[in-house]
Amino acid sequence: MTNAHGQKPYPDRDLVDIEYELTLLSRYHALAQRAELHLDRSAYLLLGRLELQQPMSLKELSCAFGLDISTINRQIGALRRQGLVERVEDPDGGLARKVRPTESGLAQLRADREHSTAGVAKVVRNWTPESRRALGDLLRHLNQSVEELEGRTWPRPAPDDHV
Repeated sequence: MTNAHGQKPYPDRDLVDIEYELTLLSRYHALAQRAELHLDRSAYLLLGRLELQQPMSLKELSCAFGLDISTINRQIGALRRQGLVERVEDPDGGLARKVRPTESGLAQLRADREHSTAGVAKVVRNWTPESRRALGDLLRHLNQSVEELEGRTWPRPAPDDHV
């Protein structure tokens, strides 16, 4: 059996639906927020990681993000020039200097997060608390499955850090 284009359909319709909805979600997320935010995507992700696990070396960041160290070095260099991160001595006495967010970096991260959260709140404003919680649980489960496949876990804020 083939579709209108002469191709065999994917055998699992649920997987096709999930992939399609994730594609739309990433499109909507990108369109809805970036123009109003202070930080670009890489700065937001780096500062978000450093907020939960700091300080980190460039090598640790490279491993955490699965990116080449030269890419991380370039991104951290841009954040340093903007005053969003600073290099510090390794608190454990190691030779490598580490990176941590500045107060300005954390303030911009939190402002952008507040804006993004307000956008999500508009979308789910008519949802029940149970539906909102269920979506959060399913997204966490999806992300943790990706992390398991990659062999890299991502820290998450403690429940009381959200309020």
